[in-house]
Amino acid sequence: MRVTYEPAARPVPESPAVQVRDLRMSYGSTEVLRGVDFDVHYGEVFCLLGPNGAGKTTTLEILEGFRPPTGGTVRVLGLNPAVQAARLRERIGMVLQECGFPRQARVAELIDIWRSYYPHPRPLGELLDVVELADVRNTQVRKLSGGQRRRLDFALALAGDPDLIFLDEPTTGFDPEARRRCWAAIENLRRLGATIMLTTHYLDEAERLADRIAILRAGRIELCGTTHEVAARAGLGTRISFTTPSALRGGQVALPDGVGLAVRGPVSVCHTDNAAMTLRRLLDWALENRLGDLDGLAVAAPSLEDTYLQLTGQDSEIT
Repeated sequence: MRVTYEPAARPVPESPAVQVRDLRMSYGSTEVLRGVDFDVHYGEVFCLLGPNGAGKTTTLEILEGFRPPTGGTVRVLGLNPAVQAARLRERIGMVLQECGFPRQARVAELIDIWRSYYPHPRPLGELLDVVELADVRNTQVRKLSGGQRRRLDFALALAGDPDLIFLDEPTTGFDPEARRRCWAAIENLRRLGATIMLTTHYLDEAERLADRIAILRAGRIELCGTTHEVAARAGLGTRISFTTPSALRGGQVALPDGVGLAVRGPVSVCHTDNAAMTLRRLLDWALENRLGDLDGLAVAAPSLEDTYLQLTGQDSEIT
C-alpha cells in the first residue's frame, strides 16, 4: 500500500516527548504507582508492559491529563498534564481501550467531523490511506468489522496532526487477521516518524512494534530499554529450545541435570552462557534416553517472552 501521509516538519526538542520522575498514585491506602521513572523520545514507539493491576492504564490517564498524580513530576510535550490538560489535548491523539461512534455515520463523514475540531487537521485522504480505510470511506460505522473500527479509532486520533499518540491496548480481543491489520497501521505511523506510547497485553505485539519497552510490575518499572537490552539486564543468556518429547511430558524421563531446562507445554527451553557445552549435554541426555534428535532444536538470543517470564512468572499473554 502506498502511504501518502506525511507529518508536517517540526523541530525536535532536546527534552523527551514524555518525562516521568518518581510518579506516584494512591487510591486511599492502596498505592498503585510507587516511584515510576521513564522517558519517551520523539519519533519512537515506546511500549509499557505489565500484568493487570500493574498501573499501566493509570499511568496513561495521568499522562493524558485525566487524572492528577499523588506525587512526582510529569511533563508531556513540555506541559504539565495536571494543570495544562486543555493545551495538551490540542497536541495529542488517543486510542482508548473502548471507543463509541454514531452507528449511522459514514467513515469519511465521521473523520471529517473530528478534523473540524482542530485548527490544522491532516487531509482526509491521507488519514484514510494511513489506516487503510479508503475502500470503506462511504461505509456506515455499524457495518465495519472490529478491526476496521479500531483503525477508525487511529484515524480520529491522527485527525489533529498530533505530536504524540497514546494507544491503550489497541488490539485486545482481536482475531489474528484484525491484529495484523492494526499492526500495519501502527507500523505506517512508525515509518512516518510518529511518537507513540503503547500499552498492550501481548508480548509478540510489543516485540514487533516497539523501539523500547518498559516492564511495569507492582507499581514500579522493573526494566527499560530495547528488547535485547532488557534481556541482558535480566541476566538471560542464549536461548535453546526444542519440541518437548512425549516421554518428558509424560514423566517417563527426568529433566537433565545442570542445564536449567523448563518444560512449557509443547516447547522445552533453557538459557545458558555457554551454548556449546549446554547443547552437548542436551544431546547426550537425549541419546541416553532414546529421545531422538530433539525435534525443533533452535538456538537464539532471548526473546521478550523469556525476559517477561523471568521477571514476573506470568504467561506469555499478560493477563
